[in-house]
Amino acid sequence: MLRMFLAATTLALAAWTPTSSATEATPTPTPSVTPTPTPTITCPPVLPITATVAGATTTSLTISYSIFLGPPCGYDPPMTVQLFASRDDAMKRLNPVAEAVSGPERNGTVTIGRLTPDTEYWYRFGDVEGRRDPYIVGGPARTLAESTCRATATIDARWGTGFVATATVRNTGTESIDAWRVSWRWSGDERVQTVWGGVADTAGADVTVRNAPYNGTLAPGAATTFGLLVSTSAVPDGLTLTC
Repeated sequence: MLRMFLAATTLALAAWTPTSSATEATPTPTPSVTPTPTPTITCPPVLPITATVAGATTTSLTISYSIFLGPPCGYDPPMTVQLFASRDDAMKRLNPVAEAVSGPERNGTVTIGRLTPDTEYWYRFGDVEGRRDPYIVGGPARTLAESTCRATATIDARWGTGFVATATVRNTGTESIDAWRVSWRWSGDERVQTVWGGVADTAGADVTVRNAPYNGTLAPGAATTFGLLVSTSAVPDGLTLTC
C-alpha cells in the first residue's frame, strides 16, 4: 500500500510544472517621433538692394543705394561697396581697387575716394557679415577728368548796389582746348546784369559762363577774359570760380 502511494506521488511530482506567481510585463513599444519639417522661406521677386551713381569728382565716386529687404532675403546696413577696374573683375569679384562702408541708413550714399581721374569703375555690394549681393554689378561709373583750365576773378569797381568784375580763364593743360565753361554760386542776392566776352546762363544762385564764339580756343598757357556787371545789396569780397 505504501509502495503504491509513493509511486503515485512521484508521478504527480514529475507531471507538475511550476508557474510564475507574477505575470510577466509585456514591453510597451516606443512611439515614433516624426520630425517637424523646416519651413521653406519664399523671398519676394524683387531686388533686395538697388544703387546708382549720385556724383563724381576727379578722385571720388558717390553711390546712392536703397535696401528694400532685410535678412534672410536681403540685408541690414551698413553695406560695403567695392570698386573694380573692369566689369570682368566685378563679375568675379577679383582685385577690388577700393572700398567704403555705408552708414546705418537703409537709404543713403557711400563715397569712395582716392580714385584715378577720368577712369571707369564697376561696383558691387556686400554686407559687413560677409554676405555678397549676387545681383548688382553697377557701372561703368567714371571719375571726372582733371581740369585743363583755371579761372580767377577780380572785382574792378564796387558801389552800394553792385560791382564790376573781370574773370581770367587760362589753359593749364598741355594741349589746346576749343571750349571752356566757368561756374560759381552766389552767396547772397547777387544777379548778373551784363556779361561781355562770354555767354551767361543763370539758374537761381548758380551761374555758368561759356566762351564767346571768338575766344573758346586756347593754346597751352594762353588766357582770355570775360567781364561781369552785377547788382547786389552787399558786394562780396571775391569770387571763387570753377573752370
